[in-house]
Amino acid sequence: MQPILARFRQLYEETTIPLGFVCIRLGFTPNMLTLLSLLFGGLSAFAIARRAFWLGVVLILLMGLADMLDGATARAGGTASSYGTVLDHVVDRYAEFLLLLGVMLSDTVAPAWVMFSLFGMVMASYVRARAESTDLLKSCNVGFAGRQEKLALLCVDLLAQPLFPALALLQWSVIAIGGVSHITALQRLLYTRRMMLEREGSAQLRKQQEVV
Repeated sequence: MQPILARFRQLYEETTIPLGFVCIRLGFTPNMLTLLSLLFGGLSAFAIARRAFWLGVVLILLMGLADMLDGATARAGGTASSYGTVLDHVVDRYAEFLLLLGVMLSDTVAPAWVMFSLFGMVMASYVRARAESTDLLKSCNVGFAGRQEKLALLCVDLLAQPLFPALALLQWSVIAIGGVSHITALQRLLYTRRMMLEREGSAQLRKQQEVV
């Protein structure tokens, strides 16, 4: 089971290449756009901490745009690299930390729930990274929800929080993000176990056939 938005990844990558050519003509490099996404994430966290939630959403959208354009620019220019991928993932994690820090400093969500959500997001990413680093799995992008779905949920409730402050929608959003993150981490762990057992079983079967 892949996250909803991850199912459209190939289409998304193909349709954004023209934007990558525009960025190249403007003089942007993929790494510049990656760091720009971190800047927008930091500014969004500051806005959220000041309870300027709608401005925070605008800056999150700009962060997502820069994050999208870095990959498109790398594909358009043929400059995709392993280091660029690592940098992108690291910046994504820093941006998530900053956003949740902003939420916590806004005093609209209990710190304990922010930590619950933060640990879930980190572990979901960590399980995927560790599984893919073994070279036994090409991709471990499975689970109930990915980064984009969580950011979308956060944006919806950031917009709704000033309209319905008594409902504590932002806190419920953070709780939900934490919950689906922990579920996704478990799903990825179980998926990794199943795929590795299957590969080990196939390897043992080939050895038996060679002996015979």
